Amino acid sequence: MLWSLFKIILFVVLIAALALGAGQLLELEGGVRVAIAGWELSLRPLQAVLAVVFLLCAVWLLLKIVGLLVAVVRFVVGDETAINRYFNRNRERKGFQALADGLMALASGEGRTAMSKAAKAEKYLRRPELTNLVTAQAAEMTGDKRKAQAVYKELLKDERTRFVGVRGIMKQKLAEGDTDTALKLAERAFALKPKHEETQDVLLRLQAGQADWKGARATLGAKLKHGSLPRDVHKRRDAVLALSEAKDVLAAGSTIEAREAAIEANRLSPDLVPAAVMAARSYADEGKPKYAVRVIKKAWESQPHPDLAAAFAALEPEEDAQSRLKRFKQLLKLKPDHIETKLLQAELNIAAEDFPEARRSLGDLIDDNPNARVLTIMAAIERGEGKPDSVVRGWLTRALTASRGPQWVCGNCHTVHAEWEPVCSNCQAFDTLAWTEPSGGDISMPGGVEMLPMLVGAPESTEVVAVDEFSEEPTESAKIENSNNEKDVLDAEIVEGSADQAGQK
Repeated sequence: MLWSLFKIILFVVLIAALALGAGQLLELEGGVRVAIAGWELSLRPLQAVLAVVFLLCAVWLLLKIVGLLVAVVRFVVGDETAINRYFNRNRERKGFQALADGLMALASGEGRTAMSKAAKAEKYLRRPELTNLVTAQAAEMTGDKRKAQAVYKELLKDERTRFVGVRGIMKQKLAEGDTDTALKLAERAFALKPKHEETQDVLLRLQAGQADWKGARATLGAKLKHGSLPRDVHKRRDAVLALSEAKDVLAAGSTIEAREAAIEANRLSPDLVPAAVMAARSYADEGKPKYAVRVIKKAWESQPHPDLAAAFAALEPEEDAQSRLKRFKQLLKLKPDHIETKLLQAELNIAAEDFPEARRSLGDLIDDNPNARVLTIMAAIERGEGKPDSVVRGWLTRALTASRGPQWVCGNCHTVHAEWEPVCSNCQAFDTLAWTEPSGGDISMPGGVEMLPMLVGAPESTEVVAVDEFSEEPTESAKIENSNNEKDVLDAEIVEGSADQAGQK
């Protein structure tokens, strides 16, 4: 109520003041004369005041009109306007649609379509970090390696896409077989993204292929650190690298360092047969046969192997057959039911000329696992027991077409290796060799086993000696009489093959 009364009083006072002012202006004498370019205008005081007020209103209105026109122009052609945003969204929609079509074409194997869609997406989006990747992969799909390499080099210029560019060029060099350049690129990619598991694996494989064992061990440590490798697998592969390093050091003539590296490899992975063999020989060279025996026994408990038996035999090279059989009992009792244990015991009994015991040692291997080594041992047993040549020849005939038994086989490409290596010679895979029987390793001959007696011929007086694998001199009881010269060669090959399967102890 009071506020309304106050506003009414204020309005009355203002009107009264304006009326008083207008009355004063009307009573004033004189006026205002304005002369412009020969044109003259005389205004009384009240008229002059009204003219000034009108002029101010006109200027204000003009400024507003000019501001409105500027706003309209900026609305039409400005950077951040509704129309501009509309066109930008339209371009993005078309660009992302083209990018999606390019990815679908890439997944469908349509390389050229993917390249054209990527070019269209780049036209609308202007985001090369997205479109260049599709272009590079599409170019590789169509066989345009130059185009792909050029695009990958463009990706190197941007820090966000540098890793993608390095990785793409690295894979191209790997496909070309340029492992030296690929190794440098893998090192650079690893420096950019040390947690990238694929890069770690590629770098490790290349370093192992180049025999850079120290670098490979560092990469292996990084895999363990970043959680891309279990600790037990890391210990195994680190032992493989340490063993490989020991072999290189030994080849260079540094025997002391090689011994230390071999012992370190065996410590990391006691079940690694080559490491155990090398460590045992290193202990033997140092005059520590007890340590060597402990290493061999521990490895034998994990996996009996002919190389371990050979290393155990080398600890006492001058002992006779009976003494050797007695000493080997501490090894044979560790895995009495293993195939290698049975074969080793049979061979030791043959060397000791205890043929019935050798037959008992083989047990049911003749029926369950009749490989070439088992059948050759049976031939030696039959000969030692005085069986006819036809019986001996029958076992050797079967051995010709039987499996060679366990060998070093790559688990990746199934290539058979004569000796253990850290890297497969065929597929270059790292730590894939395992002591196992290769699949499909039997010899295929026309007509099968039935044709072999005709190929071997009739028995004659020529002899081929089955050599004891633990001694240099042949045993008299292991001599096998064969048919003719061709039969001699065949039997000798079988005996030699059996010795190879035993690690040529």
